[in-house]
Amino acid sequence: MMNTYLKIARYIGKVFSFAPTIFMVYFLIINIISFIMFYADKKKAIKHQWRIPEATLLLCSFIGGSFGAFAAMKIFHHKTKHPKFYILVPVFIILHLLVIVTGIIGIY
Repeated sequence: MMNTYLKIARYIGKVFSFAPTIFMVYFLIINIISFIMFYADKKKAIKHQWRIPEATLLLCSFIGGSFGAFAAMKIFHHKTKHPKFYILVPVFIILHLLVIVTGIIGIY
């Protein structure tokens, strides 16, 4: 019986050992998506076309794309005068940094 529990514990340990890699890939992909969304919205704004809703841009930033959003804001000078963006995106960066740091040092 104890041997079965040890096997289950080892299996769970192996599954969770991939978690940091999964999160790193997730953060990379969501930041690329966020960057592209801000770029696309800037291009649409220049052409006076239908825009990506602000809520969608902020949601993408909130769920992990804050670094990409911030980079796009600075590079393309987009949404830099909107308080929602110049306040919330840096707040999301701080939150994401806390998530990353606590994941690295193992605080649960």
